[in-house]
Amino acid sequence: MPVIVWFRQDLRIEDNPALYKAMLSGQPILPIYIYEDSASQNPWPIGGAQKWWLHHSLISLKKSLAEKGLALIILKGNPVDLLPAILKTTHSSALYYNQCYEPFLLKQEAELKSLITKLEADITVEVFNAHLLLNPWEIKNNQGEYFKVFTPYWRRVYQYLTAHPPRRFKKLPKHLQACDFKHPSNQSVEALELLPKLDWAKEFSSVWQPGEAGAHARFARFLKNGLSHYAEGRDIPSKIYTSELSPHLHFGEISPGVIWEKLIHHQDIKNAEKFLSELVWREFSYSLLYHYQDLPIANFKSDFDRFVWQPNPSYLKAWQKGLTGYPIVDAGMRQLWITGTMHNRVRMIVASFLIKHLLIDWREGQKWFWNTLVDADLANNAASWQWVAGSGADASPYFRIFNPILQGEKFDPNGEYVKSWLPELGKLPPKYIHQPWTAPETELSKAKIYLGKNYPHPVVDHNTARKKALELYANIKKID
Repeated sequence: MPVIVWFRQDLRIEDNPALYKAMLSGQPILPIYIYEDSASQNPWPIGGAQKWWLHHSLISLKKSLAEKGLALIILKGNPVDLLPAILKTTHSSALYYNQCYEPFLLKQEAELKSLITKLEADITVEVFNAHLLLNPWEIKNNQGEYFKVFTPYWRRVYQYLTAHPPRRFKKLPKHLQACDFKHPSNQSVEALELLPKLDWAKEFSSVWQPGEAGAHARFARFLKNGLSHYAEGRDIPSKIYTSELSPHLHFGEISPGVIWEKLIHHQDIKNAEKFLSELVWREFSYSLLYHYQDLPIANFKSDFDRFVWQPNPSYLKAWQKGLTGYPIVDAGMRQLWITGTMHNRVRMIVASFLIKHLLIDWREGQKWFWNTLVDADLANNAASWQWVAGSGADASPYFRIFNPILQGEKFDPNGEYVKSWLPELGKLPPKYIHQPWTAPETELSKAKIYLGKNYPHPVVDHNTARKKALELYANIKKID
């Protein structure tokens, strides 16, 4: 009687509670991954950039399991339909899997459990937390409600985890007992057709190494080269002082518990705690999504339902393609397209520009990020876009409008970041790099920059756009 381990957003073998419990059972183990891309079942099917990541992460997982003697079964379809049938066919005694928190996945789990209880068999279903430090329902404020402000949430989580460290699991033995079951629909990773037909993701592999080994290598590099600069350096986009662990965390290739354990007693306490607070922001985002399931589609603060957006397809396209005429914005959007990621400081700048300069609905930006980010995460994506818009929990004040010129001058003073992604501005002096339209014709000519031809004029004037945004934001505050 085998036990089934259903892999989801936990594509690793170490510190994986579901797999560990399967090993402890002493029964043959049947590992399964089910890919579903039907929008009727999943309102947020995986985006293009993440399909590339998933392809390589599954290959990595399959290899790691094979080294332990297990063959990963890969299926395509609805888990609610597939898993009960497999449990029945294999006479499995248990189904183990790790928790997901997206609303549609929670609903799917409920349906699955209901169907399993109707099978004429004694099947144990156990669900574990492997994706977060704490389940979203575990941390509450003094009133017994979920937190809507981050700082007190961070303090409460820090206090709790200091007293109750995340549970860690011992390393698995070299070999695990396999279940000799051949599913007729088992397919290769390649058969899922996750890789783009037009290879727009060709540069991804030079930046990323999806999979568990890649996650731990990235974390080791951060501890060695990035952590000591993190508190201040995380805002400098031309330097790699951030961890770049977000896609690995999203796909569950590294446990947040491993990260917490490594850093909570680190000698560089200032930088370690700053990084851990960012890790807990991820937890905060999941708490918001769990308690407010419309977070990706509706304003958290209903006042913002009255905001009058100004849809403009040409503005949106210019933003998506990195052709707004504001170099720090354009550099970020081109970095996103080429590498599947964007520096966090620049993410805030480009999001603010779309919302508060171009007056385009934050949901349009969220949608673009969902399709182009390798670390696209429903909770983080929604919470962060709403934070910038001012409509979210603990949001940035509505009147805070990032000035893309000043932001560029402050965090990329010599234009290193801009020039790395906008080679057409490569010869422009730092004095003008963040506002090339102010450069004298002689400087532009010398740098071979022809505004309106090989680099655009600004799509909007900053001061005019800021004034209009403030007027629109102020209007929603005047209405009871």
